[in-house]
Amino acid sequence: KSVNLSHQMHIIASNIDVVFLLVTINNPPTTTSFIDRFLVTAEAYGIEAVLVFNKIDTFDEATLEDQLYLQYIYTEIGYKCLRVSAKDGKGIDELKALMKDRVSMFSGHSGVGKSTLVNTLEPALNLKTKQISASHAQGKHTTTFAEMFDLSFGAKIIDTPGIRGFGIVDMEKQEIGDYFPEFFALKDQCKFNNCLHKDEPHCAIKNALENDAIAWSRYKSYTQILEGDEEQYRADIYDAERRASDETRKS
Repeated sequence: KSVNLSHQMHIIASNIDVVFLLVTINNPPTTTSFIDRFLVTAEAYGIEAVLVFNKIDTFDEATLEDQLYLQYIYTEIGYKCLRVSAKDGKGIDELKALMKDRVSMFSGHSGVGKSTLVNTLEPALNLKTKQISASHAQGKHTTTFAEMFDLSFGAKIIDTPGIRGFGIVDMEKQEIGDYFPEFFALKDQCKFNNCLHKDEPHCAIKNALENDAIAWSRYKSYTQILEGDEEQYRADIYDAERRASDETRKS
């Protein structure tokens, strides 16, 4: 669902075996709230999701630290994470192995390198790519509609247009926590079986949060989705882009 005022809904793809969410740290920035909304939707539709941390060849020490911390958070939850560089070919063989004999989708913000990565997997496709906008630290749309390609190593890939904001569609408040695997694993320990993990006493999720067994970024994403707080979500995206733009100008 669009997070602008139109709130239009749009089907990205269907009949997918596995979805690869391409994540970049600051080139352009991918926020944890965007990652979590995407993963929640994949969980709701029963689609395996893999996080692909792309452009690792561009990392400095601080960026590498941020990336490894994010990878730690999501690996602990149980999500598969890959570190990839289309430029250097790092992680490409591992990615191909996960794609073989399956219908895969690449998704993420504009500029995270979806089309470039497809070109690395299958150079003969020669998909159009563009450079990141240095002034805004944002990607530019090159893929304008979802398209599926047959790849020579026995895989099918759906390349999708870049997504700026990811709105959640048709989820009841009581079910949202079930799509956070680390919440679902603890929910039977809550005092109330309809606990929303907000203000209820003896909540196992809030106890785990206080003991650093659940990441605060994940809980923030959960409460934003629970409260339908699209305004704060838009602000998160804007702030991440502004910080990345400031860093680009400084460098």
